[in-house]
Amino acid sequence: MLYSQELRRSGERVFRLTVASLICLWVFLPRESLAQKPATIAGNVYYGSDYNAAKNVPVTLYDSEHTILETQNTSDDGQFRFGTLRRATYIIVVDIPGYERVSLDVDVSMASDKGLAIYLKSTARPQEAQQLKTVSVHELSMPQKARELVDSAMKKLYKDHDPPAALADLQQAVALAPGYYEALYQTGMAQLTLGDRAAAEKSFRSSFEQSSHTYAEASVGLGAALLDLGNPSEAEQSVRRGLQLNPNLWLGHYEMGRVLLQQKHLADALASAEQARLLAPNVPIVYRLLSNIHLQQKNYPALLADLDAYLKLDHTSPAGLRAKQLRDQLASKQPM
Repeated sequence: MLYSQELRRSGERVFRLTVASLICLWVFLPRESLAQKPATIAGNVYYGSDYNAAKNVPVTLYDSEHTILETQNTSDDGQFRFGTLRRATYIIVVDIPGYERVSLDVDVSMASDKGLAIYLKSTARPQEAQQLKTVSVHELSMPQKARELVDSAMKKLYKDHDPPAALADLQQAVALAPGYYEALYQTGMAQLTLGDRAAAEKSFRSSFEQSSHTYAEASVGLGAALLDLGNPSEAEQSVRRGLQLNPNLWLGHYEMGRVLLQQKHLADALASAEQARLLAPNVPIVYRLLSNIHLQQKNYPALLADLDAYLKLDHTSPAGLRAKQLRDQLASKQPM
C-alpha cells in the first residue's frame, strides 16, 4: 500500500521502483556462465601525468606465478589490449629505460578491466626533467610576459577554481600578444566556466581561425559552446573536426559523447564516453557523462558503477553531493 501511495504522488517513485526491479533481476541472474566468458585487460600508457601518449612501449602480461604470457607494444595513442583471458589475477608490467618500473595486479575474475591508466615517471633528476619539457614553437614566439600570464591564469582556473581572476590574466595576455591563440582558447574555457557561452564561442572561433584552423582544442571548445547554445548539428561538425586534428584529445571524445547523447544516439555516445575514460580516467566529468548515458539506457548496474567512480574523484562539490544522493537512492533499492 505504501508503494502505491508513493507512486500516485510522484512520477519519480515510478523510476525508483523500476530501478529496484531491474537491480533485483541483475543481482539474481545466474552467474555460472561468467567464468566461461573470456576477460580483457586494456588501457593506456602515458608519459608523466599530462596524458602524453607513450607509443611503441612494451607492456608485458604475467600470470599470478610471474610467468610471462604475452608482450605487446602500445599503439600510437598509447593503447594496449590483452584479450581472451581466463578469469583470474594477472600482473601488468611496464619497464623501460629512463622511467620507474610499473607493476600492477589486475583481478578480472568478475569483470574485464578496460580502463587501466599507466603513468610513467621519469628517473631523471628535476633539473634534467625540466630540460625535457616541451613547448610549441608558436608559444615560444609569444612574449615572455604573455606566457607568464597564461601560466598564472591556468593555475587560477584549474587549480584554484577562480575563473574571474583567470579571465583577467588571459585578457592581459591577449592584449600583449593578439596572435596568442592558445591564450584565446583558455579565455574561452574561463568564459564557459563562468556561463558566458556567447563570449566563449567568439573566443574559441577566434582561436581556431588564428591558428589557421589547426588547433584541435579550439575546434572542440567551439563545439562545446555551440552545443550549450542549442546548435548540436554545428557543434558535432566542430568537435569531429577537432578529433580529426587530434584523435587523442580526451576532451574531444567527451564533447562528442555529449553531442551524441543530446541527439539520442546512445550507443555511439557511450563509445565516445568510454574512449574519453580511457584517455582521462581521473577526470570526474567523464563519469558524469557515462552515468547520464547509462541512465538513458536504463542500465542501472552500470550507473551505480559510474557513480562510485565519480565519487572517488569528487565527493565534496555540489555535483558530488548530488551524485552521492542518487547513488544512495539506487543502492537502497538493492535486495539485502
